[in-house]
Amino acid sequence: MVSVRNIAKMLVKRPLNALGLDIVRLSVNSTDTKQFEPSEANKFIWLSRLNINTIVDIGAHIGEFAMMVYQILPKASIISFEPLEEAFRQLNFNMRTVPNFKAFNVALGDQDSETDMHRNEFSPSSSLLPMANLHKEAFPFTSREGLEKVRIRRLDDVLKGQYLEDNILVKIDVQGYEDRVIVGGENLLSRAKLLIVETSFQTLYERQPLFDEIYHLLRRKGFKYMGNLHQLRSPVDGCVLQADAIFIKH
Repeated sequence: MVSVRNIAKMLVKRPLNALGLDIVRLSVNSTDTKQFEPSEANKFIWLSRLNINTIVDIGAHIGEFAMMVYQILPKASIISFEPLEEAFRQLNFNMRTVPNFKAFNVALGDQDSETDMHRNEFSPSSSLLPMANLHKEAFPFTSREGLEKVRIRRLDDVLKGQYLEDNILVKIDVQGYEDRVIVGGENLLSRAKLLIVETSFQTLYERQPLFDEIYHLLRRKGFKYMGNLHQLRSPVDGCVLQADAIFIKH
């Protein structure tokens, strides 16, 4: 996942920077909520305590999440999935010094097929689904895209025969294709301890499931919703559009 937090920074600051503007944090008073946030050193202690041994990074882009989580869990094996050719090349380059890393140049879904992926000029917004108008209105620089042929496979089929040590973290960042990935990876998810899923609260891609649907789907599979890592807000009106939702196995 390109994390929602990083995307939010890029999406909001990019058009402002082009106008010679920047964003600064205004401290209203001494009760600024920043003082209640954990320090950088303490931010991911909760994750290190889960004894994660395997990380499955779905929608890896160029490795933003993989590089971050490697710093937190350096002994864990990382398996990444990225369907776009250029992003896949950059992913392998960025992760070239990381031991126990493997990458697959495929998209994931609920059945094997080939299709055209909507490759966005702002590549983190690329999706197997057409982009909805709300996304383009909130982030106009994501309105230009082309098509790239990609292979879709089921997660369970790709990983069949692969050794994965238990205590598995699965990250899913697939721009509206979350439910199909989950259906195609039921065997793996039955073994997963922690999920980090980018979920939407408003329709950013046509026919995508929203948070409630993903929440109920994962609850039925034994996962408990435990809050969000980050949220993406609309620069137009400030409403929350997406969040990196945390789900932990009961």
